[in-house]
Amino acid sequence: MRDSRIGRPLRAAALATAAVLMLGACGGGGAASQELSDKPVTLRFTWWGADERHKRTQQVIDLFQKKHPNITVKGEFKDWNGYWESLATTVAANDAPDVIQMDELYLSSYAERGALLDLGTAAKNLKTADFDKSALDTGVVKGKQYALPVGLSAYAMVVNTGLLDTYKVKLPDDASWSWEDLRTVGAEVSKASGGKVSGVQSLGFEAGGLNVWARQAGAALFDADGKVAVPPEVLTSYWTYIRDLAKQGVTPPPSVTIERAGSALDQSGTATNTSAFATWWNTQLTSLTAASGSQLKLLRLPGEAQAKSPAAYYKSSMYWSISSRSKHPAEAALFVDFLANDEEAANILLTDRGVPANKRIRTAITPKLAETDKAAAEYLDTLKVGTAPRVTPNGASNLEAIIKRHTEEVLFDRMTPEQAAKSFITELQSEIDGA
Repeated sequence: MRDSRIGRPLRAAALATAAVLMLGACGGGGAASQELSDKPVTLRFTWWGADERHKRTQQVIDLFQKKHPNITVKGEFKDWNGYWESLATTVAANDAPDVIQMDELYLSSYAERGALLDLGTAAKNLKTADFDKSALDTGVVKGKQYALPVGLSAYAMVVNTGLLDTYKVKLPDDASWSWEDLRTVGAEVSKASGGKVSGVQSLGFEAGGLNVWARQAGAALFDADGKVAVPPEVLTSYWTYIRDLAKQGVTPPPSVTIERAGSALDQSGTATNTSAFATWWNTQLTSLTAASGSQLKLLRLPGEAQAKSPAAYYKSSMYWSISSRSKHPAEAALFVDFLANDEEAANILLTDRGVPANKRIRTAITPKLAETDKAAAEYLDTLKVGTAPRVTPNGASNLEAIIKRHTEEVLFDRMTPEQAAKSFITELQSEIDGA
């Protein structure tokens, strides 16, 4: 299972990438019919997740069918590892489910092959007025809305305030702090604990941190055409910072860092109370708090005060998409509208798929949430965000595996930051060109 709450198992990336290659050129489905049928209609709806998500989703399906008795929705669900191969197989066979739970890493691959409906053609039955443009833009590919964000997350710094109290380290001001301030306060924790606790959990293992670092430097990971656009000097500064934190004892030794990076969330420095500061998505706060048993707090990212414009951005935990080959696009759009806009449905789903991207729905369910989920929602509501990054291009779905490998090379001194920057650009661009 993968979502913004628990992160993505990197071992699934190769399987998912291979599955996308099965798609071929599907061809577009044209504009959607917006007229609902008064005859019986059956929709297929696919998603990934675990038992709790399946249970909640079926309750919502039952509620929708009660309100629309002529529409039957058949659920097809799998875990993350098997989901993408199955979806690619059905799409290639022109037998795709009508409504698809989609992920940002694969959105461009499916959209550019014509497998997804332009939701702008379904506006009669699918309303988006309660979504910020910056949220909607996360589902745009080449100017068209191929996906509607379900839940939103944003990159954040999670701090264990109990550890700061234990070691008498002052909580930094997240309205003004810099990356150098993080280095300083992290070193204070490492020193005060005698190395028992590292001040900072190492960065460099997923795309959120690299995206923010590039955006704070006024750059972007990809340009509008989907080419790698981040300057090598920005990547060099990123890996230099990560390497220096390890050498200075602010982050754990490389061997410990790599072991934790390959483990589940509950083995992380945050969850085991062995790192005071760490970057996570805000919606992971609940899982981290449960695992650690500690008081954790969300802080805005270092460096935002020094950046010319907000580098923080919204990331969709997942999306709703509609197959371009659906025989019932109007009914599929009506079902997606129900998932996204209906308060009764929202009261069932709550934050299972992330903090709702729909502002009205988010406000409606917030009083019902646990304190950590309320904190995650408040973080979104108060965060200043920039425009959404360009959706991960077709061919770049291995992005996080490539980032992780280059961080390992730098931490173990098998590559200099300069070499890693050059290698990263070459490899990632090659993946995109070969798609």
